[in-house]
Amino acid sequence: MPKVKTHKGAAKRLRRTSRGKLMHRTSGQDHFNSRESGKVTKNKRRDSALHQSHNKLRTLIPYK
Repeated sequence: MPKVKTHKGAAKRLRRTSRGKLMHRTSGQDHFNSRESGKVTKNKRRDSALHQSHNKLRTLIPYK
């Protein structure tokens, strides 16, 4: 049986937790953040979990 190739784009953007959840960087952090409130800016600093409906993306990162 051949090995499954890792999707490199997904590997750079997602990481799997020890429990198997997929985490991604919160969008909208690069620029134009001075107009946001402090609460929004602070919340953008943490990574967020992907929704369960995106479980097909786990197959793109088989060995992480």
